[in-house]
Amino acid sequence: MNRENLTRRKFLATVSTGAIAAVAAGAVPAYANVAKTAGKPAILGGQALRTKPFPGWPVWYREAEESVLAVLRSGNWYRGQGNTVTQFEAAYAALLGAKRCVCTVNGTNALLTALHILDVGVGDEVIVSPFTFIASYNVILNSSALPVFADTDPETFQINPDKIEERITERTRAILPVHIYGLPANMDRILAIAKKHNLVVIEDACQAWLAEWRGKKVGTLGNLGCFSFQNSKHLPIGEGGAVVGNDEEMMDRVMSFHNCGRPYGSVKKTTDYPIVGTNRRMTEYQAAIGLSQIKHIESDTQKRVENANYLTAKIKDIPGIVPHKLYEGTTRAVYHLYPFRYKKEQFNNVPKEKFMAALRAEGVPCSGGYGPQYRDGLIEAALNSKNFTRSFPKARLDQYRKELNFPGNEQLCQEAVGLTQNLLLGPKQDMDDIANAIEKLYENRDKLA
Repeated sequence: MNRENLTRRKFLATVSTGAIAAVAAGAVPAYANVAKTAGKPAILGGQALRTKPFPGWPVWYREAEESVLAVLRSGNWYRGQGNTVTQFEAAYAALLGAKRCVCTVNGTNALLTALHILDVGVGDEVIVSPFTFIASYNVILNSSALPVFADTDPETFQINPDKIEERITERTRAILPVHIYGLPANMDRILAIAKKHNLVVIEDACQAWLAEWRGKKVGTLGNLGCFSFQNSKHLPIGEGGAVVGNDEEMMDRVMSFHNCGRPYGSVKKTTDYPIVGTNRRMTEYQAAIGLSQIKHIESDTQKRVENANYLTAKIKDIPGIVPHKLYEGTTRAVYHLYPFRYKKEQFNNVPKEKFMAALRAEGVPCSGGYGPQYRDGLIEAALNSKNFTRSFPKARLDQYRKELNFPGNEQLCQEAVGLTQNLLLGPKQDMDDIANAIEKLYENRDKLA
């Protein structure tokens, strides 16, 4: 908070007469907690602001051990011989308010399954955000479709809805919004665009369990939604995934496809394998872990939300620190990572990598988010592959290469800093430590340069 942004009443109520004089003279900045953050940065040999570790992850609960051991002792580890996966599917669907859930071996295979069921394949195009985990690209490429990127909105970290329609071609089949970091994408705009152009919507909610858009859980708004239960996730199983949906016939096909094409529900038994399928089944012992973890996700989520809001209030006025913005329709963000943008111009041009190293030295783990992965070579390798040169005209692939220019995403990749979800599970004092560490670095920005 700079001097101009501080109201006179609040200013007079929170600082001493001596401090007022110092601020007026420009000796110290007028934002909170400066006195707590004095001292040489740890990266330069000073004392770290925090030495206590943050909460670990994942958390194992002793009461869950017997149910997992019971599955192991039964020998019924495959879902065809047990009912633990079925129980977990029912519990997760109820948690989201979805009609159906089918569990898969991981989130990547959940996305691959959803793409297949919605008939995304050879020669199709799928619009997706470029700021995401690489799996969001890979599943489209592995479906022999082209991932067409709509630029990122740096303020929200999400796909920019204003950039979607200009990317639609006669080959576009789907929009795959990614609720990255557990922050909802603008689903009102995305669903309206999809309806206008007769496109399907597959929600990549692999980082967004219990996030909400206008009171509805993300993953339940599009045609299908996909989730991950990998070890770092809010509902950790080690590996695991889920496809959720509200169309019974479509979910019957999901069930059949992921189970080797066996008949299920409206997928009638004409033979033992009436449709082409694959094996993407979750195991019984995975589901047993999931049933134990699902008991804690709501309370953990609420804790993250409270701490994220508190942290935003603490850091929003530090020059050069810009917390994420939520769309107006967001009724709950769930913070797989807590993201903010770092403006080096306000930190005497200290590079982001140096800022993050200094923050880690103060005892606050952080990361730089996703880079421009479309420049890493995997896209070009796919375009040059026999599969893609046979599936797309050369003129389309050449035009696609020319369009790999995303200024919003490039800016975000340069500025993004993230704090992992486990940092938000401690007491508010932990949030104070994070904010104070950032303030300390701001106060010492000249020394860090």
